[in-house]
Amino acid sequence: YPNPFNHMTSIEYSISNYNFIKIQIFNLMGVEIKTLVDKIHIPGNYKTYWDGKNYLGEKQSSGIYFFILFTEGKIKNKRKMILLK
Repeated sequence: YPNPFNHMTSIEYSISNYNFIKIQIFNLMGVEIKTLVDKIHIPGNYKTYWDGKNYLGEKQSSGIYFFILFTEGKIKNKRKMILLK
C-alpha cells in the first residue's frame, strides 16, 4: 500500500510458523533490485517498506516491479507494484 506509489510503499505480511523469510524486489526483466527482508521470523504480522531505490540507493524508473516473499526456499507470495513518478 499504496499501489501505484510515488516515493514509498509498504508491504504487509503474516507468518504463521517460525520460519526464515526473504522478500526481494525484481523488475519486469527478472533482475533483482533489492532485498528488503532476509531473516528468521517468529509468528506474527509484519510490515516492511520499499523506497523505490536499488542496492546502491539509486532511484528506479517508473514501471512495474514485483515483490516476492520466499520461505523454505519456495515462493509463497508474489505481487505486482507500480512505481509512478
